Amino acid sequence: MSNLDLRPVPTPCGGRGDVPGGPVRELLPAKRMPLGESTVVRRLLPSMGRRMVGAWCFVDHYGPDDIADEPGMQVPPHPHIGLQTVSWLHDGEILHRDSLGSAQTLRPGQLGLMTSGRGIAHSEESPREHAPLLHGAQLWVALPEAHRHTAPAWEHHAELPRVTGGNGLTATVLMGELAGVASPATAYTPLVGADVALAAGTSARLPVDPDFEYAVLTMSGEAEVDGVRPAPGSMLYLGCGRTELPLRATVDSAFMLLGGEPFEERIVMWWNFVGRGHDEIVRAREEWMAGPARFGEVHGYEGARLAAPALPPVPLKPRGRVR
Repeated sequence: MSNLDLRPVPTPCGGRGDVPGGPVRELLPAKRMPLGESTVVRRLLPSMGRRMVGAWCFVDHYGPDDIADEPGMQVPPHPHIGLQTVSWLHDGEILHRDSLGSAQTLRPGQLGLMTSGRGIAHSEESPREHAPLLHGAQLWVALPEAHRHTAPAWEHHAELPRVTGGNGLTATVLMGELAGVASPATAYTPLVGADVALAAGTSARLPVDPDFEYAVLTMSGEAEVDGVRPAPGSMLYLGCGRTELPLRATVDSAFMLLGGEPFEERIVMWWNFVGRGHDEIVRAREEWMAGPARFGEVHGYEGARLAAPALPPVPLKPRGRVR
């Protein structure tokens, strides 16, 4: 997914300066952003309150949207560097195409993972014939210095492992490891991404890593997480230091659990790029605008690729995660 903001603001991220040493309960505000012709997303990371959760540096939630008579998601070809995109659906389908030649329709419960590395381009769209509802999340993971120039890659995982904790709790592990269950998806930092489902009447405790910082994104229902009940489409930041997460639900509910070791490297995010400084971002923008030499071409999308916005008038500088 692209950041379609026509005036993207550079976002300095990374470092441990704003990572609390113990548990907290911070509700993060969402910013509504248009995405294509008929999709509006709720942008939860980066936000005014928090820039990252572990290596997770970007989170959009969308839907549930009735797109029966709409084109649905339409995101033209655009570039990425220095990150992984994580595509996850609860309802609907998304057709992914990229400059490696991949063409994959993603459906609920299937993971689409794209590693941009040194550079890739992709598009995302609802197929011409699509389900009436569209509901999901798009997330980015920042790549550490040792791996951010790796070769680009695409992974599609139609089957993912599950945690079955009893008492009405199940969790699908998208990335990393949770409660001893590990995802097959490629990860470059210690992290976890999981889709947690709670049946009505659930009361459970989910084991977590005290060295990780965590946040939850409510997808549906009314899950109570550590005594807080975030509404669907909102994010609750939980800090570090927990060994378990108390969960309750009076109705069927679902949320995404995101966590990881605090990301120590200082980075800068601008538009669809995660870099380390101004010159790198400028060069990536120039190379995208110059043609396909670096990022390649996306074939099959009916429409023009995205033009990069103008750079801000001040240099882009990476700093620690500021609040």
